[in-house]
Amino acid sequence: MTQRPLGAQISHMLKDRGVDVIFGIPGVHNQEMYRGIEEAGLRHVLARHEQGAGFMADGYARATGKPGVAYVITGPGLCNIMTPMGQAYSDSVPMLVISSCLDETAAKRGQLHQMKDQEGAARTVCDWSETARTAEAAYGLIDRAFTEFQISRERPKHISVPIAQLEAVTEKPETRGPIGCYDLRPPQEQEVDRFIERLAAAKKPLFVFGGGATGATFAIREVLKKVPAASFTTYAGRGIVVDNPLHFGSSLARPDSADVFKEADYVVFAGTDMSEVDLWRDKAGHECDTHIINIDPELLAVQVGHHDCTRVDCGAFFRAVNDKLEASANTTDWSVDAIAKRRSNWRNQIEADRPGILAVADALKQAVPDDTRIFSDMTQFAYAANEIYPLPHPRLWHHPSGFGTLGYALPAAIGGKIGVDDEPVIAILGDYGFQYTVQELAVAVELELTLPIIIWDNGKLGEIEDSMVRAQIAPNAVIQRNPDFCKLAEAYGAGAARPTDLASFQQAIKDALATKGPTIIHVKSDIAT
Repeated sequence: MTQRPLGAQISHMLKDRGVDVIFGIPGVHNQEMYRGIEEAGLRHVLARHEQGAGFMADGYARATGKPGVAYVITGPGLCNIMTPMGQAYSDSVPMLVISSCLDETAAKRGQLHQMKDQEGAARTVCDWSETARTAEAAYGLIDRAFTEFQISRERPKHISVPIAQLEAVTEKPETRGPIGCYDLRPPQEQEVDRFIERLAAAKKPLFVFGGGATGATFAIREVLKKVPAASFTTYAGRGIVVDNPLHFGSSLARPDSADVFKEADYVVFAGTDMSEVDLWRDKAGHECDTHIINIDPELLAVQVGHHDCTRVDCGAFFRAVNDKLEASANTTDWSVDAIAKRRSNWRNQIEADRPGILAVADALKQAVPDDTRIFSDMTQFAYAANEIYPLPHPRLWHHPSGFGTLGYALPAAIGGKIGVDDEPVIAILGDYGFQYTVQELAVAVELELTLPIIIWDNGKLGEIEDSMVRAQIAPNAVIQRNPDFCKLAEAYGAGAARPTDLASFQQAIKDALATKGPTIIHVKSDIAT
């Protein structure tokens, strides 16, 4: 068929461009988008709330590296998915949200799902938001989104399509197949040479690798074999550097990491914004020469004139560096023993700040396969584990760092599990955050997803209580009454376990990874004491 309603054509186009899964909820306004889903051979995952659909698309994208796609209705459907869009924007996740919209809003009020400015509202939390008023515009915007996912910083896009357009019969879009790989400009030879020269001249070079450098992992590891440089990773960059005695880990947020930067004589930031949620202070702490490698022109614009800035893909840059770099005969002024001591001190600080968590994190690591993907929520367990949990490869632990929304982990883990199929996936949530998106447990049950869901229960908003105490505010509104999580799991048709010590905790995880369907693992925060 060459002619179909536009809503059906969009589904066929997405399939043609390499999309396999759609997350969403149908409604009377976007039902035309559902006309072609089965015919196109797409899998649709029915979320229980549009926020869940958005987080599932996010988790799918993070786990697979492919864009996550969601269908939502006009007005409230879009508003509900805006929180996941904001999270995807801050964490650089490729997501495409396609919604219906009203045909006319300027001179008519009181319509179902009406918003004053739907396009503008979405624009506040994504890379761009546009309204496709013709079939050609819809096709062009979809191809624009998938092309930009390849050549620009990966961030969510939103397309609204008027209802009348979705219903209108139109010709199919051009058949293109999956969007191909578009290379950014290659690093220039003089850029590579200058970098190598400055690296060779430094006695205490220091690298910081972020999520934008994960595609350069192999080349980075090879470079660090040739050059005795120290390194940090952000939370998103964890797993890039492994088993390197000059690696400081992912403890940038430790206040005295600033002292490390003060020691450095050449600092390289690769694929990272070094934002507030990386440092938790205004500046890293160094005063030496700096090189910033990033594809985001907005980030580089504020640095030009102060540092060397190279707009290039980190993978291409470090591959070029590795190809030209000879093994260095230089010795380093960094001390392996001093780095090991500092890392030990930081672990002790975390244990003092968040007693009992690290033992549980260590037990978790011992209980799961190395390639397990973990999706965590805004919970004290994750805040501590993000600094010390070792990863053999990047992109295995996914956390809602930037926007920092509660309720992320469960639906994101569902999307991730759908994306990687038989590979192990785990969700970690706090007792309060779990209840933001608890309804998505029904999706995991419905799809029989093998998914351990660890609920870290301290019976309160522990991080907020601690913050209030530090600010000398009497803790207020931080204690809530929880349900019986195991009975709740039973009501949904999920498995449940309530381990009372670390050994039974590990066994519960192993059992859950071997069980068809999701399992709630209810863990009291004093389990290790």
